[in-house]
Amino acid sequence: MDESNAIVIFGASGDLTRRKLMPSLYDLYRKGRLPKNWRIVGVSRTDFSDEAFQAHVEAGVKEFARSMYDARQWAEFAANLCYFRGDLTHFEQLQGVDRMLCEWEDGRQGNRLYYLSIAPNLYEQAIANLGAADMVHQDHGWRRVVIEKPFGQDLASARALNQAVHRVLDESQIYRIDHYLGKETVQNLLVFRFANSLYEPVWNRNYIDHVQITAAETVDVGHRAEFYDKVGVVRDMMQNHVMQLLALVATEPPTSFAAEAIRNEKAKVFQSIRPIRPENVAGCTVRGQYRTYRDTPGVAPGSTTPTYAAIRYYIDNWRWQGVPFYMRSGKALAAKSTEITIFFKRPPHVMFPMPEGAQLAPNYLSICIQPDEGIEFSFQAKVPDTVAEMRTVDMSFQYEQSFGAMAIPEAYERLLLDVIKGDPSLFTRSDAIELSWQLIDPILEAWQSKHAPPLSFYESGTWGPVEANELIAHDGYHWTHGCGQEGEA
Repeated sequence: MDESNAIVIFGASGDLTRRKLMPSLYDLYRKGRLPKNWRIVGVSRTDFSDEAFQAHVEAGVKEFARSMYDARQWAEFAANLCYFRGDLTHFEQLQGVDRMLCEWEDGRQGNRLYYLSIAPNLYEQAIANLGAADMVHQDHGWRRVVIEKPFGQDLASARALNQAVHRVLDESQIYRIDHYLGKETVQNLLVFRFANSLYEPVWNRNYIDHVQITAAETVDVGHRAEFYDKVGVVRDMMQNHVMQLLALVATEPPTSFAAEAIRNEKAKVFQSIRPIRPENVAGCTVRGQYRTYRDTPGVAPGSTTPTYAAIRYYIDNWRWQGVPFYMRSGKALAAKSTEITIFFKRPPHVMFPMPEGAQLAPNYLSICIQPDEGIEFSFQAKVPDTVAEMRTVDMSFQYEQSFGAMAIPEAYERLLLDVIKGDPSLFTRSDAIELSWQLIDPILEAWQSKHAPPLSFYESGTWGPVEANELIAHDGYHWTHGCGQEGEA
C-alpha cells in the first residue's frame, strides 16, 4: 500500500526549529534519508504564509545546516514545506491540522511524526488534545510523538506526566528526546566498550579507580534567566544529560543491539545507584552560583538557584562496587567541554626509581564528547636518555582527523531519523525517567533543608567553586578537564 509520511512540528516558529530541527531535516534530505512521499508541516501561532515560513526556514538552513546550501536542492526541499497557523492547545484548531493532513494523505496509509517543540507546561494538554482529535490512533499508519526535555520538574510531576501521556499514547509511540544521546561520541560509547576486546575485561571495579563526568559551559544564563531561575543546573543538566552519560558508561553488555535490550540495561544502572540520604548530602554534593548571577534581569533577588553542581555517586552492583562516580556541570565556566574520564588503578608495585613522595600517574581514558570529539588514552613512557624517568604520554583518536571535518552530523539529525525509522534506542523510557528523578529529588529537597551545604560562589571563567575541588580531594583525587588536563577552580 502506498504510504505518506508527515513530519508535523508544533512550535515551528521557535528557535529550536530554526536552529536545529529544520537544518537537520534539510541535511537528511540532502543525504537521501527522508522517506518517500514526505511533507513537513509547521504549526504555530505566528502569522506566516507558506512562503514566509519557507523563507524563515531557509535563513536557518543557510546559517546552521551542516550540508552546503544548494539553491536547487533547497527549492526541492521547500516545495514540501507548508504552514498552518494554529495552537495545538485549542482543540478546534488542531482539528484543522488533521483535516489538512488527511487531505494530503488522500486515502494513503498516513504515517505521522508529531514534534512538540513547545513549552513543557503545555505537554499534557497538547497530548490530550491529540488524543481527543483522534490523531494518534494507528489504524492507517504509525503515529509517534517527540517530547523535549525537561520531562517533569521532580519525581511527582514526571510520574504525573507519564500517566497523562500513557492515557493517550502507548509507550512505543513516545520519544523523549535528549540531544546529548544523538552525539556521535556518546553513541560510540557502546561500540567502544563492546566491540573492542581490549577494554571490556578491565571495565570494572578490579581495574577502574574512579570516573569523572563533566558537562561545562562558558555561557551564563543570558536571556534564559527567568526560566533558569526556576530550574537550576541539576534539573537543566544533571537529571537528564549527565545521568544518561553515567548510564552508558556503567551499563552491563546488552544481549543485543535491540532498543529494549539497551534500555533495560540502562534502567538497571539507575536502579543500582546508591541514593544519597539527606544527612549525607553535604558530604556528597556541592552547589554553586557564579558571582554575578543575581545581577541578571529576570533572576529573583537573593536567588539561591545553583548554576553549578558536583555530585559523587556509588553504584551498588557487582561490576562497580566501591568505585566513585563524580559528576559536575555548570554555567560561566572556563571552557565548553563535555567529557567522560575513566581513571585506572595504579600498578600495585612500582619497581622504577621515583622522587621522594612522588606517585606514579594513573592511566586514564578520556572520551571527549564536545567540542573536540575524540578519545585519548594516557600511559607511562620512559623519557629518552634517562635511566628510568617516566612521563605521561597520549594516544589520540580525533573524529575530524579520521573521518573528516563534516563527518559528524548534528545530534538532532540522527535522532529525527531514528524516530522516522521507529528506533527508540537513543530515547528515554518512562521507567528510566522516574528512576533518575528518584535519585535527584532527595538532593534537591535536602538543598532546601537544614542538611543543605552552603551555596558556594565562584568567579565567571573559572572551573567553579573551590568546594568542588575539596569534594574530590577528600578522596585523594583532582578534577581533570580537556581530555585529561587539570581543571581546578
